[in-house]
Amino acid sequence: MLLDFDRLGSWRWVLVSIGVLVVLFLLLPIIFIAALSFGDSQWLIFPPPGWTLHWYQQLFTDSTWIDALFNSAKVAVMVTILSVTLGLLASLALTRGKFVGRNALQTFCLTPMVLPVVVLAVALYAFFLRLGLNGTVTGFVLGHLVIALPFSIITISNSLGSFDISLEEAAQICGASPLQVKLRVTLPSIRLGLFAAAIFSFLVSWDEVVLSIFMASPTLRTLPVLIWSTLRQDLTPVIAAASTLLIGITVVMMLLVSLIKKGKSS
Repeated sequence: MLLDFDRLGSWRWVLVSIGVLVVLFLLLPIIFIAALSFGDSQWLIFPPPGWTLHWYQQLFTDSTWIDALFNSAKVAVMVTILSVTLGLLASLALTRGKFVGRNALQTFCLTPMVLPVVVLAVALYAFFLRLGLNGTVTGFVLGHLVIALPFSIITISNSLGSFDISLEEAAQICGASPLQVKLRVTLPSIRLGLFAAAIFSFLVSWDEVVLSIFMASPTLRTLPVLIWSTLRQDLTPVIAAASTLLIGITVVMMLLVSLIKKGKSS
């Protein structure tokens, strides 16, 4: 039942106030960490006594941080490509296929979303340890792919579900082959869903820390893992700068998703 704000009267301001408090509760930690990354104190003091870009300069001149940033980006890009490709194939099978156990298969594909990440991380660690994939880029990609693939399947399946299949039938009547129909009709029609799936897959890999800790090695660490390990040793403002960079890229990606949804609805 939808609420009628015109009839709520004074209660409307109570609800608005609660909404503002919730937003502040969610955003204030992010604002604090961003402010600390520009503080000129070597300690994490809020509010900062002064402002500087020294910590960002130190971040981008330290090879350890640069390598971790490059590793995160490399793994996230590879996971994105694989997640969208496999998610598209799986979504086509789940939305168009008619076979026994389709619902069970769909539920199984979404299982990583409901499992505790630490349980999944321990299971993958034990499995990859036998295969010799721990501490390798392949291990990172496969591990992140497990948790990113459900997001692609959900997003692409929703796009395929709202797609008018009669367009494909019309293209086939005009003489197009099944492959041409998929490449020239289906994929362009669901391009927004594919792009949204790519963004979600990238963010899942980019921000993942629990599974990455199990996959990491002394010579191969992603940015979230390096932030975590550095945080356990020293509270340097460089951590705040790296965290702000991590949050900034995540926010930009989420804004892109919002713009995509807005463009799709208009």
